[in-house]
Amino acid sequence: QVHLVESGGGLVQAGYSLRLSCAASGRTFSNYNMGWFRQAPGKEREFVAGIRVNAEYTDYGDSVKDRFTISRDDAKNTVYLQMNSLKPEDTAVYYCAADTSRRWGPRTASDDYNYWGQGTQVTVSS
Repeated sequence: QVHLVESGGGLVQAGYSLRLSCAASGRTFSNYNMGWFRQAPGKEREFVAGIRVNAEYTDYGDSVKDRFTISRDDAKNTVYLQMNSLKPEDTAVYYCAADTSRRWGPRTASDDYNYWGQGTQVTVSS
């Protein structure tokens, strides 16, 4: 069982930055592929960013490329999402997800992940 807790959300003006954190339980965090998704009201859940084991590869959704950066600190069992140049359309609940399958390749679909956090609200005002 993996427990994920997100933090760092809030209200920010457009153009500013936020950093989300996701703390994970479990002794084998370094073996997990990790991801961030988001869901805005009335919209489907959207892939934001993913980082694979050993941080060897990262993947990003098209709408956040060059603005968001995902990273991980395996010593702290934590994954981060640095969000720069925020836009009102980035407003959503952001979810952290863990994939414990040890499968290789991009993990960009919700079904690729088997553990989820409760989410943290990010609101960007114009």
